[in-house]
Amino acid sequence: MNNGKPNWWSRPSSTPEAARIPSPPPSGDGEGDFPLPAPQPRATPEPPVAAAPAAPAEQPPAPSVVLTKGDPQGQERDRGQDMDRGQGQDRGQVPEQAQVPAPEPVPAPPAPPADPAPAPQAQAQASQAQPLHAPDEYRTPPYGEPGPWAPAPPVQRLPGPVPPQQGPGHPVPPVPPQPQGPAPWGQYDPWGVGGPALPPAPAKRSRKGLAVAGALVFALLTGVIGGGIGAYVERNGGLTTVELPQAAAEDTGRAPDSVAGIAASALPGVVTLHVKGSGSSGTGTGFVLNTKGHILTNNHVVDGARSSADISVTFSSGETARAKLVGKDTGYDLAVVQVTGVSGLKPLPLGNSDNVRVGDPVVAIGAPFDLSNTVTSGIISAKERPITAGGEKGDGSDISYVDALQTDAPINPGNSGGPLLDSKARVIGINSAIRAAGGSGGDGEGGGASQPGSIGLGFAIPINQGKRVAEELIRTGKATHPVIGVSLDMQYDGDGARVGEKGKDGTASVTPGGPAAKAGLRPGDVITKVDGQRVHNGEELIVKIRAHRPGDRLELTLDRDGKELTKTLTLGSSQGT
Repeated sequence: MNNGKPNWWSRPSSTPEAARIPSPPPSGDGEGDFPLPAPQPRATPEPPVAAAPAAPAEQPPAPSVVLTKGDPQGQERDRGQDMDRGQGQDRGQVPEQAQVPAPEPVPAPPAPPADPAPAPQAQAQASQAQPLHAPDEYRTPPYGEPGPWAPAPPVQRLPGPVPPQQGPGHPVPPVPPQPQGPAPWGQYDPWGVGGPALPPAPAKRSRKGLAVAGALVFALLTGVIGGGIGAYVERNGGLTTVELPQAAAEDTGRAPDSVAGIAASALPGVVTLHVKGSGSSGTGTGFVLNTKGHILTNNHVVDGARSSADISVTFSSGETARAKLVGKDTGYDLAVVQVTGVSGLKPLPLGNSDNVRVGDPVVAIGAPFDLSNTVTSGIISAKERPITAGGEKGDGSDISYVDALQTDAPINPGNSGGPLLDSKARVIGINSAIRAAGGSGGDGEGGGASQPGSIGLGFAIPINQGKRVAEELIRTGKATHPVIGVSLDMQYDGDGARVGEKGKDGTASVTPGGPAAKAGLRPGDVITKVDGQRVHNGEELIVKIRAHRPGDRLELTLDRDGKELTKTLTLGSSQGT
């Protein structure tokens, strides 16, 4: 079978097959004969016509022809009603692949009245019928497409029961309506009468549209799933959860003498100062001295301010307040400002710079480059390091002389005025100057370098000196300087500090009635030691003297005309600027 249509294969032969098929002998009494009409063209199928014999009505009807499903023998019996046994033997049985199980018998419509012609005349007409095609000499079973010389035979419907005989007393029953829809498959008989044509083959659905739609749906799903997976991988770093080993939560407290402990204790008392005035601005650091709001810082931090509106103080908590200038001193490079209306001030405790030893750990806090609350740490690199800073005015009035503590804790511009703390979070110095790489040898913040920065050489004013100056500034607004009453020759290039021949403006180099005059010093004497400590030039002598208070007694070692002498004097006092 091919697409539900039977195929008929035939081969031509010399003698038509229909000529060799003997016509059935006429019945003696003319009862029960159903002559096989010639096949009708397929285009105009007609219902089968049953010929009624001219026998009396009381004769019994001809036996019914019924086909059973899958019964080859029943098919052979049906054919025996239409042809002789020789013809049945020539055809043989239908092959298994051609056998189609027949559906249940369906009643056939009643046949029209048979031709009243006598049986001999019908047999003569049947014998004169022309065959449809030449007989197949190979006896090919009648299936397959018909040859080009004959039309395709119709499909025979299942035969129904033989209708009753017509005649007097036998009314013609009404023709039942034909069922709608495709006819059921029946046993195919190429010699049967015309019937309804084969149902048209179902049209094939186009699969191109379905394929395109499926591809679009697949692409959409793939994009959505892929995007979701990509987003998950991006957020989580992979398809699986990544967990790296980590220390468990622990106590965040630190030992009081550690850098973290020192910083936690001191930061609330450190402030950042912003100063605007005289066409310039700057940033520095300071620390709280007492609960009255006094803050100690460097003079060069607030030197440009002209009023209280020019100084702004920011605490570590972020609170900001205006500050007024209480007092300043250029020679010590120290100044005191005060804030009011601020509660919760935390003054820093002051240590003793005389107890410091080289190598002691220290912590510096400040605002380098305006980065407030910056903490650095290091050690004390040296003590009593004589440095000078300032000198920008050119007359020497702004030069600071400091007997400094040297540290390698990183100090940068902005750290000026901040505290240098010991291991007990006590202030032992005020960060004031650095030595910068590439400098011209000057001290102070930057030291004349074009690119100031920390190279591990920072200097702090000892807190013992800072404490005395701060107390004087708070009390009087001015600081006093210790003096010996001599004018030094700053151009002397020998070892030591030489007393000049003439003082400033042509006055005497040794102040009459001063401490040096009382001790017996003369012009031209070279001072080499102060309290046993060597001095190499005039600046170092000034630094050593200013490291003391007015009224302190000093022992000076000097060289006079090649002789070493020792003199003792009591320091005098002068008003600072």
